[in-house]
Amino acid sequence: MIIRIFNQLVRGFAMGAADIVPGVSGGTVALLLGIYDKLVGEIRAGSGALGVLVRGEVKEFVARFKTIDWVFLLSLLTGIGLAVVTLVSWLRTQIEEHPVQVSAVFFGLVAASVVLTVREVKTWDALRITLSFVMAVAAFILLGLRSGAIVDPALIVVLLAGSVAICAMILPGISGSFILLMFGLYDHITEAIEERHLSTIAVFGAGAVLGLALFSTLLNWLLLRHRDTVMAILIGLLAGSLRVLWPWPAGGPDGASGLENVGLGSPVSGEVAGALFGAVVAAVAVVFLSEIARRTNTSGEAALGS
Repeated sequence: MIIRIFNQLVRGFAMGAADIVPGVSGGTVALLLGIYDKLVGEIRAGSGALGVLVRGEVKEFVARFKTIDWVFLLSLLTGIGLAVVTLVSWLRTQIEEHPVQVSAVFFGLVAASVVLTVREVKTWDALRITLSFVMAVAAFILLGLRSGAIVDPALIVVLLAGSVAICAMILPGISGSFILLMFGLYDHITEAIEERHLSTIAVFGAGAVLGLALFSTLLNWLLLRHRDTVMAILIGLLAGSLRVLWPWPAGGPDGASGLENVGLGSPVSGEVAGALFGAVVAAVAVVFLSEIARRTNTSGEAALGS
């Protein structure tokens, strides 16, 4: 039992480390570690139990509650929490001290994720191509209307952001932290974690629970019946949202990084080579990890079929 708990703590730590980096998906790490299917299954079981409780079916809730592998879930969540708490301060320091380089690395991570996610769509027809293109253009334009990071968001906004980000975090290839960047809340949430702003953390956590309870079932239904269309829309959304990671923003406050400001400025000649190198290395890393995860998943399916 102790060894099992330790293993899940380590896996959770790896997922948490991925989740705080925009462009790296905790879902992909779970897939790589061979626990993705079990994780989704346990989340589905938990949301199902909450559903029957809401309907007042207490006995059914208790029965379903007992079937959930709480050792697995709690160990994993503890590992994720430890990673977030211990690493977020270091990451924020890197963003503040090396904004161009960090933005470039994140840009490479997300750009590679977009390209890799394209292969998740088995059939590209005219409708899906159109939806993806429209979502990309819409995201690019709408994000350009945002003045920058949201400094003091209402708690309801934090709640909604938590519910959406958690759903992204369990999708391979989709980064929950990047969703927070799109909303302009990445800096606010990471600062709350670093400074121990318990009210913000509690509301964000409540949003995550709400998202898992309400949206995971809907998301699962959509992916089962309209997977290619959903993925095409997500690809467009990610592609259009790359503007928030442009390393050379314009029109923002002094010192604003690509994570703070959505304006598009001109590259600084002395910084281009380093930024390009960081983006390429990050992209190659994502491709490498994705390929390992794909082969691991294929091997697992083959073993089940034998």
